[in-house]
Amino acid sequence: MAKDYPRSYRVADQIQRELSGIIRFGVKDPRVPSTLTIAGVEVSKDLSSAKVFVSMFGMEEDQEIREEAVIALNKASGYLRRQLGSRMRLRIVPTLHFRYDSVQEDAVRMSSLIDDAVRSNTTPDDSAEIDPGLNRPAGDA
Repeated sequence: MAKDYPRSYRVADQIQRELSGIIRFGVKDPRVPSTLTIAGVEVSKDLSSAKVFVSMFGMEEDQEIREEAVIALNKASGYLRRQLGSRMRLRIVPTLHFRYDSVQEDAVRMSSLIDDAVRSNTTPDDSAEIDPGLNRPAGDA
């Protein structure tokens, strides 16, 4: 079990669950939007630091709001770390470093690129006879 799911992964999962509640109900900074979600947490092997990846729904085009939210969270990291310490049973609570996670935006962009490619796909007409050896219409050389 320990090799399949190391302690750093378990701690990261617990930090993700606890932080989402703390940020939702404990952070009163207006720069942190209510649509903010914790996309993931990566904890170092020695459990001394954690990268917290956040995403914000509906804020894909507004980079300034995203940057302000990440700055606000990094400024509140001491408060958040103290709150985590009171909720989690850890000897040392990891230092929190917040980063914006653009995976969802990248996925939407890639999906639209694929859709555009499919729409502009020019395949041979189904009624043309295909030469199985060349995988193209029989009349082409």
